[in-house]
Amino acid sequence: MKSDSLKTAYRIATISLLFLLMVPITMQGQAKKKKIKPDAIIYTDFGEIKIKLYEDTPLHRNNFLKLAKEGMYDGTTFHRIIKKFMIQGGDPYSKDPDKKNMAGQGGPGYTLPAEIRPTYYHKKGALAAARMSDQVNPKRESSGSQFYLVEGKTMTAAEIANAEKRLSQVLKREFKYTDDQKSAYMNIGGTPWLDQQYTVFGEVIEGLDVIDKIAAVETMPGDRPKVDVSIRVVAKARVKKIKKKKKKKKKAKK
Repeated sequence: MKSDSLKTAYRIATISLLFLLMVPITMQGQAKKKKIKPDAIIYTDFGEIKIKLYEDTPLHRNNFLKLAKEGMYDGTTFHRIIKKFMIQGGDPYSKDPDKKNMAGQGGPGYTLPAEIRPTYYHKKGALAAARMSDQVNPKRESSGSQFYLVEGKTMTAAEIANAEKRLSQVLKREFKYTDDQKSAYMNIGGTPWLDQQYTVFGEVIEGLDVIDKIAAVETMPGDRPKVDVSIRVVAKARVKKIKKKKKKKKKAKK
């Protein structure tokens, strides 16, 4: 009897040990499955920046992928760099020797309607569309090709509260950040004063350190880098068809 009991106990112990050994392996497998695949990769002189594009900013998402597939971004540069703020690129003028000094004024010849969503904000790594100022662009339409990546800085609770007050005045309605958004600004950083005024259409999922490296380069007057930081963008996702909203038919008056 004792022998049988010992055998049973040994089997239970062995099974328990195998289970404990298998748990980390299973968890590792689940973690691998959850890894987000990039929709696009920005190759730079300082490394790769992997991007996730937002589905509910379809005009900007599709446009970015379309231009990447056409090779429009290849050979352009980050023509405007401000440390602790952002790095801006995507202007075709920046790869034209005759128009290089005009970088910041070029584009594909069209703008995009704003797709400003309350969910998306200017945390570090946010991908947003550049645009002309409100004075000449009251609808806040985006540049057809120019974009920026946020570096920013970490914010205090008081600074976030001030940003909320200022945005409430700009938007003419009460504006409040969620707890998650506040946490991101306090721990990761960003540029909250730009929120709800520019279209944020994606974010960096790998390569935040590359943004830091680029933002640290030496610049000249006008925030232009002394040495060009070249860009090549490769689209990994496909351009999706945008479903048109059906217009409600007006009922005929009797």
